[in-house]
Amino acid sequence: MNFGQQINLLLPFVFTYTLLQPGEKPCTISVHCAAMQIDGDVTRPCPVFLSFPEGFDVMKNFSDLAIIGGGIVGCAAALAIITRKPGLKITLFEKESHLAAHQTGHNSGVIHAGLYYRPGSLKATTCYTGREALYRFCNEHEIPHQRCGKVVVAVDETELPALEELERRGLANGLKGLQRLSPSELNEREPHVKGIDGLFVPQTGIVDYVQVTEKIAELFIARGGVIKLATPIKRIRHDDDGYLLSSGQDSFRAGALVNCAGLHADRVACLAGLHPPVQIVPFRGEYYQLKKESRRLVRHLIYPVPNPQMPFLGVHFTRMIDDRVEAGPNAVLAMQREGYRRSDISFPDLISALAFTGFWKMSARFWRLGLEEYGRSFSKNRFLKSLQRLIPELQSNDLVPGGSGVRAQAVDHQGRLLDDFHIIKEGCMIHVLYAPSPAATASLSIGEQIADQVLQLC
Repeated sequence: MNFGQQINLLLPFVFTYTLLQPGEKPCTISVHCAAMQIDGDVTRPCPVFLSFPEGFDVMKNFSDLAIIGGGIVGCAAALAIITRKPGLKITLFEKESHLAAHQTGHNSGVIHAGLYYRPGSLKATTCYTGREALYRFCNEHEIPHQRCGKVVVAVDETELPALEELERRGLANGLKGLQRLSPSELNEREPHVKGIDGLFVPQTGIVDYVQVTEKIAELFIARGGVIKLATPIKRIRHDDDGYLLSSGQDSFRAGALVNCAGLHADRVACLAGLHPPVQIVPFRGEYYQLKKESRRLVRHLIYPVPNPQMPFLGVHFTRMIDDRVEAGPNAVLAMQREGYRRSDISFPDLISALAFTGFWKMSARFWRLGLEEYGRSFSKNRFLKSLQRLIPELQSNDLVPGGSGVRAQAVDHQGRLLDDFHIIKEGCMIHVLYAPSPAATASLSIGEQIADQVLQLC
């Protein structure tokens, strides 16, 4: 670069700074300056000149907003924000090579009606609005889905009070068309199910959430959004200019930050300087599948009356959008936050859980139930007996091994399991610390709520 003629310079110097641009070779910026310029008896600052390589984009790594996490909630938030404020520069970071790699891509694909959730809770309100928004989204974009309905079955009289409470909650959450089922009515809907009472929920449906996420991401990109795959955020630093994010190789700057990191949401919050009130404890849910010739045993989704002591819904039967039928899951501690197999062990993840006082307090409360879940994990016969409570004629040879998923369960320092979404705001950051089921169902609604908060920042 030609800096022109400079005279009477005292202590001139040049230093260089190397920048890394995503997908490109390192480039060096040269800074040319002099300490001072002498003009007679007057001393004044010398100009500073920056020398950039040809074609270098100074603003390339800057975003108005960075979103960490490429699951369905992160993508829904990105789409909601850029739709409501076009022109905002938004970059979404996903550590895997594809979107929806973990909780979104390892769930059973149920569109939940909103039956189980405490009226007035975030789960209840976002599930109600998000469910119908999701159905409209699928219709608009021709994504295969079914509003197939669900049957909740009481197998003995001890479960009737809990079934009545589910019906009450469903009505309070705005569900229409709920139908109590006598044994004969239950038999008409599900001829192979054995129960003394039931509840039919017509709003429940099924969909492929990976396909939904990919369509959301496509719309986000079409509106000018940027998605960076295979880009894990390992460091976050806050200064007067916003947030500096580093993947270890590349650095990015953003004016505001949204954390939708799912299984790692608590860790991302720590990277950002927060001390979150909860820690994620991963639970693996394992499934069997019904053989093709045995799928006739299930017409709708079939669920038991859940144990009110646990946040899990118990083993159930789920029709999938591709005609498969899943049976499960159980709920066992995963030895890795993304541990989909028994052999998946991460010692840092395991040590993190064991060092957390809340984990031991939780374990002291639920150790008996935990042993029962491990029994189902290691014994197909025990798993089968749980399923036979709903469909007695089911036999071992009807079942083949299925997949698994990992649920991010938030636990506080007293060992209590959170039963609602947990979203916090700190400075120009929004952290979705806990978004379990029905987060996929409610994702479009959660995205709008995040957008409401973000647009107050940007």
